[in-house]
Amino acid sequence: MEIDTAADVFEEHRPVLTGVAYRMLGRVADAEDVVQDAWLRWSAADRSDVREPRGWLVRTTTRLAVDRLRQVKARREAYVGPWLPEPYVTDVAAIGADAAERAVLADTVSLAVLVVLESLSPLERAVFVLREAFGYPYADIAAVLDREEPAVRQLAGRARRHVEERRPRYTVDPAERRDLTERFLAAAVDGDLEGLTALLAPDARLVGDSGGLSKAPLRVLESAGKVGRFIVGAGRKGLPGLTFRLLELNGGIAVLALSGDKPDTVFQLDVTDGRIACVYVIRNPEKLASLEVR
Repeated sequence: MEIDTAADVFEEHRPVLTGVAYRMLGRVADAEDVVQDAWLRWSAADRSDVREPRGWLVRTTTRLAVDRLRQVKARREAYVGPWLPEPYVTDVAAIGADAAERAVLADTVSLAVLVVLESLSPLERAVFVLREAFGYPYADIAAVLDREEPAVRQLAGRARRHVEERRPRYTVDPAERRDLTERFLAAAVDGDLEGLTALLAPDARLVGDSGGLSKAPLRVLESAGKVGRFIVGAGRKGLPGLTFRLLELNGGIAVLALSGDKPDTVFQLDVTDGRIACVYVIRNPEKLASLEVR
């Protein structure tokens, strides 16, 4: 009975724990491993004196994620080509929060912000995630990380300034983003270079992540002309036989290209001033496995 109770409590808080771990690590598999480790510790712990299970679980998950992030840093430095977070299926509209809170949650899980978070230290990242995404008070974050509150405030300020300096300034308008995504997909499928280029900002960028395991640019493409030509050229070579689905990933609309039931590519767009500012292309099959249609 006690094990069932422990499991019920853990499952109640699993979405928050997964959200913390994913924002810390940018990989679904790594986040799931951390959450599983947290469960093992929770199930084996003496819970008789745990007054706030959520606090205990968030503290344990965050510390495990900090340790895991330190371990994977070297692996990411050796990554072939640009590194992007693993696509993460979200349903921001279903979150029990008001519009402002949903916008914050969506922003802190976006590909653009997660890329910036990669440049933070593990402790800075933990403080940013707990403070900005989940609204934890500084005193609680200090307890989670076993640090003094003034030190946590310094970490938070440093992390926030760093993110604000590097965070892309794009419009988070779901309707506009969906419309541009649909028009982008139509132009790509039709091989309409002129129509596609018209959707792109003059300084548009394309960031491709293949990990060296499939075809994608090993450098960031810059300018509407280069991005448009690449998309149209790739479409002419690789679109036959693919089907496309729109779904919400990382808090925003995205395109999933499927070859049969196998995920082939994820496209997601950043939008600013009504134009596409950045195209994220994820083709690393290891990062797409969790999106496989069953």
